[in-house]
Amino acid sequence: MDGREAPGLRRWLAAVSALTAAVNAGTGLRDVLDLVAATAKELLGLDFCGVLVPDAAERTLVIAGWSGLTEEYVARVNSDRPVPLEADATGGAPSSRAFRSARPCAIADISREPNFIWGGVAREQGYRSMLSVPLITASGVIGTLNSYRSAVHEFGPEEIERLQLLAEHAALAITSARVLDDLRHQRDLMIRSEKIHERLLRVAVRGGGVEGIAGALRDLLGVPVLVQDVRGEILAYAGEPPAPDARDLLTVGNGRRAPGAEIVHEQGRHVVVDVILEGEVTARVWIPGQAGSLAPLDRRALEHASIVLSLELLRRRTALEVEQNLRGDLLTDLLAGSDPGSSSVRDRARLLGHDLTRDHLILVAQLTAGGRPAPAGTIQRALADAARLAAAVRPRPLVAVHRDVIVALWPVEATGPAAHRPAADALRRVVASAHGVDDVTIAVSSPAQRDVVSAYRTARGALAVAGHAGRSGTTITLDDLGVAGLLLQLGDPARLRAYADRTLGALIDYDRDHGTALLRTLRAYLDSCLDRRVTARTLTLHPNTVSQRLRRIEALTSLDLRSSQAVVDARTALIVLDVAEGTDRPEGSTSSRPF
Repeated sequence: MDGREAPGLRRWLAAVSALTAAVNAGTGLRDVLDLVAATAKELLGLDFCGVLVPDAAERTLVIAGWSGLTEEYVARVNSDRPVPLEADATGGAPSSRAFRSARPCAIADISREPNFIWGGVAREQGYRSMLSVPLITASGVIGTLNSYRSAVHEFGPEEIERLQLLAEHAALAITSARVLDDLRHQRDLMIRSEKIHERLLRVAVRGGGVEGIAGALRDLLGVPVLVQDVRGEILAYAGEPPAPDARDLLTVGNGRRAPGAEIVHEQGRHVVVDVILEGEVTARVWIPGQAGSLAPLDRRALEHASIVLSLELLRRRTALEVEQNLRGDLLTDLLAGSDPGSSSVRDRARLLGHDLTRDHLILVAQLTAGGRPAPAGTIQRALADAARLAAAVRPRPLVAVHRDVIVALWPVEATGPAAHRPAADALRRVVASAHGVDDVTIAVSSPAQRDVVSAYRTARGALAVAGHAGRSGTTITLDDLGVAGLLLQLGDPARLRAYADRTLGALIDYDRDHGTALLRTLRAYLDSCLDRRVTARTLTLHPNTVSQRLRRIEALTSLDLRSSQAVVDARTALIVLDVAEGTDRPEGSTSSRPF
């Protein structure tokens, strides 16, 4: 190395060191690109220099950093005539060919290039020749480093080699700057995301509820926000009312999530956010009409909102469960004989929003699922729906689960001036709509104030009588049961059982001791209008078998079933037996006799 080469080498080393120092100092990508262009211009004695990189779609090259070029030139090229990226290196602009081929491409005189469509802006900028070299990294070409000269110029091998050498260092610097920019962006995004989460959580902690969270989210996104629960009920809405077509699309469904589904997704024109609780969608956030317009930070905000809303809904669910447990304890005490008029019971009821000084109907709802009594989980879901109905009624009914049924103490004033059936029908419709419920039968007592236990026994007995009569999926009042309804109101199961035993006791004992079904056969025979063939079809038996059973029944009971009086006695005894069963074991206990 002679004395003339040393200063040049030192300049190159200093320039490369400056690039490295700029990247290590955390200089932004745009500043690094400008520094690359300025370094190339200075080291190679260029008139102008530019760094071109692909746009987001990788369809064109745009000038991202420059030195010597005017702002107007850069803006005009980028907006009006960005360099198209051709499919291969056989055609197109020099920058496109250099990018596609990963090899330098030079033009000594642009005026002699018939396909050079940037001649006009080139003359305005004042260059006649250019050299484009690719910026190559291990992952491929990331752009081009373009040098421009104001005069016609033949780029020699040494000059091209020097620009390529600088491009190698520039590519490394640009890659490093991009990584730092991405890390910086992620850090900023994380910081802002944490602030968003803190803000939403602060709203929830301060008691803002779902409404407050929706309002905070609306302020963060600048768009309307709607929150619905799994039944489609609007929990909160912040912002302008949605367009009619948007409102029509706001449906939640059954709460199930598709496998692998994202928390934030799009449905039609809307952005939808699932709120997950115990593995199921318990609510959804809707951003009407914003599909395709979410920024990354907006998505983060919605993800945080989902978490905060799930916590808020869990808090609300827990509070409701505690409150409902208190109602259940109160109802259990009342049905165990606690005096509704005592001050302690009245005070407990008043704190829960109930007035036990009023007359109440007792509604008892029996649920079935799959042809059997509904399981506890199904009953609890139905109770939640019944509790929501009761919360909207004034005076407020007391609704809870007692053993295997839903029981409601329904204030007479809340049933309306005419009758009691509408309240029971409304409760039955709400309970029947709960997920997993197939059928609901509701029995209604007469009004009662202090004697809640007797009213409950009467309603529970009405359910038993209706069950024996094959009446289900409807509302049963005492008037609907005729003589049985009248007997239920007597409330003396011992006397009713004694009457039934005098007529049917021997039959009941025989069924118990021999495992037969004579009592069932008698009931079917009477319900079939004394037609043995109809009875046989009902019981899936041969008519001769029915005849044999009827002779055995007559022998045991001393009843002549050809006599109208004996038929009346037998039917009356069955009704009394049903009433005795219903009033004697209202809590689901097992009787000593197989009724």
